[in-house]
Amino acid sequence: MKLNIQNSNLAITAGLKSQFPTDNRVQIAFSGRSNVGKSSLINSLLMRKSLARVSSQPGKTITINFYDVDKKFYLVDLPGYGFAKRPPADKEKWSKLCNDYFAKSDRNVLRLVVQLIDIKVGPTADDDMMLEWLNREKIPYIIAATKIDKLNRTDGERNLALLAEYPLLLEGTPIIPFSSTKKLGREDLLGNILRFIDEK
Repeated sequence: MKLNIQNSNLAITAGLKSQFPTDNRVQIAFSGRSNVGKSSLINSLLMRKSLARVSSQPGKTITINFYDVDKKFYLVDLPGYGFAKRPPADKEKWSKLCNDYFAKSDRNVLRLVVQLIDIKVGPTADDDMMLEWLNREKIPYIIAATKIDKLNRTDGERNLALLAEYPLLLEGTPIIPFSSTKKLGREDLLGNILRFIDEK
């Protein structure tokens, strides 16, 4: 696929399912807990400094952001989960919005979920719930192991090995060590995403 990845823009900010795009353009969704580095990863992937806004208050905004990439596909930034300090009404809004998104998504449109896991912390209980749901719904996913630069080489390799053996991960699930600050893993992640987009 010939692609100008920097020709990207925030196309839709959706707080209601009625605001989701209605075209059949392929979508790649990004899921993860608050403060896992989702916005930084998207900016790095699209080679833009501040297209996706990095919030200083995790879980502050409960919307789904659709980024139009060169008029060819959408990157879909799901709101972060696991924000313990948010009131119950906000958590209910998060759950409803995300459930609406996945329920409405045609599997030919939603090709892949990039599940972000902080490699320093490892999978949390909220990550487990997401992985169990992806497995049950048979939605393809890959793992972006974020913040790999926060660990030294020995600890990084150990945590990646532990993650590779994590019982909730399907056998053969790609795990991509990623650092937005060190620009590690970008080409590998982009290559995996394009592979799913090119599938018919």
